[in-house]
Amino acid sequence: MQISDIRDDIDYELISHDDLMKRIREVASQVSEDYKNSNLLLVAVLKGAVNTLAVFSQELSINASMDFMSLSSYGSGTKTSGNITVREDLSTDVAGRDILIVEDIVDSGRTLDWLVKELKSRGAASVKVFALLTKPARREVDVEINYKGFEIPDAFVVGFGMDYDERYRNLNSIAVLKPSIYES
Repeated sequence: MQISDIRDDIDYELISHDDLMKRIREVASQVSEDYKNSNLLLVAVLKGAVNTLAVFSQELSINASMDFMSLSSYGSGTKTSGNITVREDLSTDVAGRDILIVEDIVDSGRTLDWLVKELKSRGAASVKVFALLTKPARREVDVEINYKGFEIPDAFVVGFGMDYDERYRNLNSIAVLKPSIYES
């Protein structure tokens, strides 16, 4: 789906599809170099990180396994509740593995902070983070983001896997949603 398909719902396009692809390729190149001698496991947080993981993993020049967790801290609203709920757990044993968490967006940092601690407690050899988007203005917990796509302003964004009420995930760029859509 393109911006033109949902023009009435979008305030403006924040990051174009081409810019997303370029930055993901750059990060994948760096990760490939950093993990060239590793048994890397990519852990994506469902559902938002699926698009990022799919594109990112294809740009890697190394073998990497993938697994998924479904976590929630939002419900149907636009602000994090701070309570982490595990909806679906990993099927892979992370003990002794190098883990790269692939996130769509880091907002408050609470979910990511919880996940990093959880994977370390399960015996992961290392846990690092690739976040496509980071929103420092909303940060409540200091979390280390080792690989960063874009730093964005404090706006409600959708697209490339990110949603509002399960809509807009299939937008091929990142856009700012009009407040009238989520404040109604």
